[in-house]
Amino acid sequence: MAVECSSRPQKKATSHHMKTRPKKTQPWDVRRKGPTVYSPLPVLPPDWTLVSEEKGEAAAQQAEEPPATGAA
Repeated sequence: MAVECSSRPQKKATSHHMKTRPKKTQPWDVRRKGPTVYSPLPVLPPDWTLVSEEKGEAAAQQAEEPPATGAA
């Protein structure tokens, strides 16, 4: 019993793409830096805001009072 190997083995997909990809030959391209690193974004406000009962009652009283329109 003998093991036979292919005389022309094929590269797998990633190895093939790494070997045959276009190489950087232009000086401006060889010296090019990676992607730009930006400063982190500010913290976003919370989705939910907790309201105490005292503030909630004051807001409810203001909502119940009808605004004065001045017309009689």
